[in-house]
Amino acid sequence: MPKPDELIVDIAARVESGKSSQMSLTVVTGGAVITGRLAPEAMWRQRVSEVLTDSARLGEFSAVFETPQKKDGPPTHLHFHVARILQGTVGIPETGGMFRVAIEDITAWTVGDFSYSDH
Repeated sequence: MPKPDELIVDIAARVESGKSSQMSLTVVTGGAVITGRLAPEAMWRQRVSEVLTDSARLGEFSAVFETPQKKDGPPTHLHFHVARILQGTVGIPETGGMFRVAIEDITAWTVGDFSYSDH
């Protein structure tokens, strides 16, 4: 198993510390390009739980996200909100979604998010 990039682990640790949820990042993982803003895991879990609670069909799954995980050591995942998978000239979903990405699976990354314009 390759060692995760120390820079991205440091970025994730700073986001997890609650010092910022405004960090925009674009990553390549499994051939997909994901772009958006990072959030602390607790904030991400809360938002996913809220979305599931509001769903008539998926409400029972909200409890899975309500209990924060206690972990020792550095972060192992990035938690994106208002994120999009870039596909050609569009981002899916258009309004942004919630994505969890394993840091060890990231093959490339850059600071900032990508968006498209018709201009």
